Amino acid sequence: MDISFRLNGEAIELAGVSPTETLLDWLRERRRLTGTKEGCNEGDCGACTVMVSDAQGAKALNACILFLPQLHGKAVRTVEGISGPDGTLHPVQRAMIEHHGSQCGFCTPGFIVSMAVAHLNGESDFDTALAGNLCRCTGYAPIIRAAEAAAKEPVPEWLREDLAAVASAPALPETSDELAALLERAPETVLVAGATDVGLWVTKQLRELAPVAFLHRCRDLQEVEETEAGLRVGAGVTLDRLMREMRGRHPYFAGLIRRYGSVQVRGAATIGGNIANGSPIGDGPPALIALGAVLHLRKGDVRRELPLEDFFLDYGKQDRAKGEFVEAVTIPAQADRLRCYKLSKRFDQDISAVCGCFNITVEDGVVSGARIAFGGMAGVPKRAAHVEAAIVGQPWTLETVEAAAEAWETDFTPLSDMRASARYRLESARNLLGRYFHEDQGQATSVLEVSA
Repeated sequence: MDISFRLNGEAIELAGVSPTETLLDWLRERRRLTGTKEGCNEGDCGACTVMVSDAQGAKALNACILFLPQLHGKAVRTVEGISGPDGTLHPVQRAMIEHHGSQCGFCTPGFIVSMAVAHLNGESDFDTALAGNLCRCTGYAPIIRAAEAAAKEPVPEWLREDLAAVASAPALPETSDELAALLERAPETVLVAGATDVGLWVTKQLRELAPVAFLHRCRDLQEVEETEAGLRVGAGVTLDRLMREMRGRHPYFAGLIRRYGSVQVRGAATIGGNIANGSPIGDGPPALIALGAVLHLRKGDVRRELPLEDFFLDYGKQDRAKGEFVEAVTIPAQADRLRCYKLSKRFDQDISAVCGCFNITVEDGVVSGARIAFGGMAGVPKRAAHVEAAIVGQPWTLETVEAAAEAWETDFTPLSDMRASARYRLESARNLLGRYFHEDQGQATSVLEVSA
């Protein structure tokens, strides 16, 4: 496979590389750029963070789960390339020195890169920007002080050069039509979008993947458009972009995505991958199901659509034929009645123990419609059909909420695992309906901000 990209300002041409060689391994073993560290090797700790720029701008991404073909036509900066070509320090590097932000130093390169991306993009919410970088010496306070100090300084010109270079690069010709034809010829092809899950197949399971198709070249899968049916979101749309799209429509959904992984993960992960993965604890599907989302699938020239909730058949099994792929998802236009609640041991970067999403319509004090969906309560993302039936047509009162308590066990038989017990999950689900009710009545239920 032949690919080309910029690395720390230098044009790189690679021929015959393995399609599943990670950027982290290539940087350290082939280029001896060992400032980029291997920590968890699964996209959690941020020690391997690099800056990746394309026509849409710059992102902080995890090199450990970023495959080389995903860089084609883009620009990469490692910690060695954050400083200027003459050795001039970047403002975040100077600030880290002046504010004593580096302790043992292992995590520092990743922090430097994430801070440089935030600095380039003019971001000021450093708790969010740095949530994907872990410091086991617990040195967060001086790091945040350094980020705040650096924010007052101008962006170095050498980083702006990357954006100018990739913006002028010719468009790549690959389309979803070509992808459909490829899958007809080779339906066993592994599709890689953000690699935030598939990357772990390689780094943790040591799997050999072949053949592989990288979807980031399919620009038509990255479109978002308003249609008569609602907002059509291409399968290749990243979660950070979806979060921005949802802020003005469904802020609780945006707030839920804000807690999906980290900045690095959200910048790579796609909504199509989140759905096609079929995980019972994926945070996107419960919200989309509660919104009545419709999934668009394609096999060759044949397209079909189905309610998203019908896509998930059983654990690890979806209604998708060989050679068929997720093309888009449509979110119907509607008033914002959605509330999403994620329960996990950590606020940032944690897998849900329970994720509940509620979309309940009330007219003249009576529940006229309800869509309630959960992740973490079954082998698939699933609606609470019996709970919905128990409240629809009833007065929207706390008594109605309490009367639906027994229906939860009819809808769900959750498992006990390392994240939560079955009893905890059931009790939490019941309580979340009560939380929705109290919030709908204007009562405060959380000290945390909801919006992203």
